[in-house]
Amino acid sequence: MDNTSKQKVGIIGGGIMGISLGYFLAKQGIKVTIYEASSVLGGLAGPLVLEDGTEVDRFYHAILSSDNHLRDLCEELGIGDQFRFKETRTSFYYKNSLHPMNNIIDFLKFPPLGWIDRFRLGLTVLAAQFTKDWKTLESISVQDWLLKWGGKVTFHNIWRPMLKAKFDAGFDNVPATWIWSRLVRMKSTRAGANQKEMAGHLVGGYITLIKALTEKIKEFGGEVLLKTPVKEIVIEEGKAVGIRMVNEEVVNFDKVVCTMQTPVFQRLIPAANKAYHEYLSKSDYLGIIAPLLVMDRPLTGNWTVNITDDRFPFTGVIETTAYIDPKYVGGHHLVYLPKYTAPGSEWQKKTDDEIKQIWSENLQAMFPDFDPSSIKYFLIHRERYVEPLHGLNEIDLVPEVKTPIENLFLATTSQIYPALTNGESVSRHARDAAKIVVANRAEK
Repeated sequence: MDNTSKQKVGIIGGGIMGISLGYFLAKQGIKVTIYEASSVLGGLAGPLVLEDGTEVDRFYHAILSSDNHLRDLCEELGIGDQFRFKETRTSFYYKNSLHPMNNIIDFLKFPPLGWIDRFRLGLTVLAAQFTKDWKTLESISVQDWLLKWGGKVTFHNIWRPMLKAKFDAGFDNVPATWIWSRLVRMKSTRAGANQKEMAGHLVGGYITLIKALTEKIKEFGGEVLLKTPVKEIVIEEGKAVGIRMVNEEVVNFDKVVCTMQTPVFQRLIPAANKAYHEYLSKSDYLGIIAPLLVMDRPLTGNWTVNITDDRFPFTGVIETTAYIDPKYVGGHHLVYLPKYTAPGSEWQKKTDDEIKQIWSENLQAMFPDFDPSSIKYFLIHRERYVEPLHGLNEIDLVPEVKTPIENLFLATTSQIYPALTNGESVSRHARDAAKIVVANRAEK
């Protein structure tokens, strides 16, 4: 405590990573200042205020009953009573119909697969559960692994269209760790003897957690600054010494931590050496276009509709009010229709009006009985850097928290690999990154 209590740490980014990191540092006596460029905290987990004043999540999120770190953190903050969990339903869209996939009966009736294929699909899930060393999957492509365990029929009818949608058509270089992490996490949603799928949320959304963390940071003497963009991390003689604001003011810190995506971090360190820039430039991300339909009624009642038909542009149909009681979101029903985009994708160049038209036409094609008048708001959000891309045998490209620059640290989502990026993994990584920041004494 003697060493840390005198330290001043600047944190760039006010998303879950930055705010969680600030909390874990501040409670150890470190004086933290968090810089957020936008007018609201949360980043990708931030809220959106509708025209009627209702606050909802800008992008879709779910908390699982197995998210133990997140639940313990909320208990520690005094908001553990704000969790709500509910049994959910999942289905597959196949040949113009929805087919439920919630129990063994649904599984045995699933029309795209014969008996052998169903057995092999179950074997695929088991293979993921019994794979404890994910590094053994680093050199195996997701296609080869799924073909090995599930066979050609299952791959063609289920996995291939889902992979095409997720990776904007190209998944040749994707390792099997991608599907392994998803199968392991989704298995953890099933609870109890009946193996019912459970998903949940915090009342008010992730901003409830972020506000609680922010209050604690301030109680510990830290600062959280909104609408305060950073121009540059000041590096002198190979050492980070502070942060330069857009008005050219320089604020000195003992240590600086950036919690932004790698390409953004790169732009903030022009004085870093060429080799480090070249290393960071090898990282890339999937983007997303995520229309949100705010409706006056449910669309399908399913949490997730997995689409096995690549005629449709969106990756899936995510209805968060399948597990969020509409009373918590102004009585509305929330449906997200995400489209993940590869780097340089033409989809990101389309206007909001074009996206709205294409999505509306495809939604009507999927659900002929869909009534467009049920939509109160049709909102389109997009981000360029959402999910880190990791190729075959690229574990060496995951950047370290401690950078080659003295007193400069990077805590970002690409380091969470192979776990999925969500509130659980991000807040846990922030805790672990805080330990690394504390363990490295600032050089004077």
